[in-house]
Amino acid sequence: MARNCRIEAKYIENLSCDLGRPCASMPEPTHGDWTGPVGFQIDEGHCAGASPAVLSVVSTFYSPGAIHHGEGVLQPINDERASDEQKDSLFFIYIMSGEDPPAGTMFQSFSVIIEKVETLLFAPITFEWDLDKRSAKIEVPEAVRARSEPIRNSVTDTEHQMISVLPNGWVFHEAEQVAGVAKGTGAIKFGLNRRHRSMAHVAWGPNGLVHSDEGYKQKFGRP
Repeated sequence: MARNCRIEAKYIENLSCDLGRPCASMPEPTHGDWTGPVGFQIDEGHCAGASPAVLSVVSTFYSPGAIHHGEGVLQPINDERASDEQKDSLFFIYIMSGEDPPAGTMFQSFSVIIEKVETLLFAPITFEWDLDKRSAKIEVPEAVRARSEPIRNSVTDTEHQMISVLPNGWVFHEAEQVAGVAKGTGAIKFGLNRRHRSMAHVAWGPNGLVHSDEGYKQKFGRP
């Protein structure tokens, strides 16, 4: 089991919930079920003796209800550029096993809520991310296409900025909330139009978030 792993990355989640993701404060998902892509591009880090920097990891996900109820289905997608050593360390050994991190941390929580994992796909991943412009794109051939744009005022069409700040968060400390469009064409199918998307800097280690809330603000100068 991989230990002492650390990943710093640019993170995107595109969910079927309404804009702003009201389900983040524990209500049921907006439309009953919960689906969409989640991905991150690793900037620096180490895991299982390998350095996965500048590689991307994407997954598509479906849950019939709130994710903490379980029964989740996931298709993991790893960057085809990964070496054999990186392939062994990137997803299943650390991210999906959940045996190493404490309860309630990012990877342990994912391992609990997912009951079925579709075939792991290695593929070219397009990952574009501009936090200041609140725009991003993920594309994986024959699996998923997703893009985001700023939330706009429905009357004036001006850009509207919405930031979620979670001092004690388990995925991130703060995130830009944007509008997402996504199409799943792989093992998990979905079509999302102007649904919730979060964009955030993340740093995860074996004990959860690497930075404290104050440490995050100092490192990234946000929010």
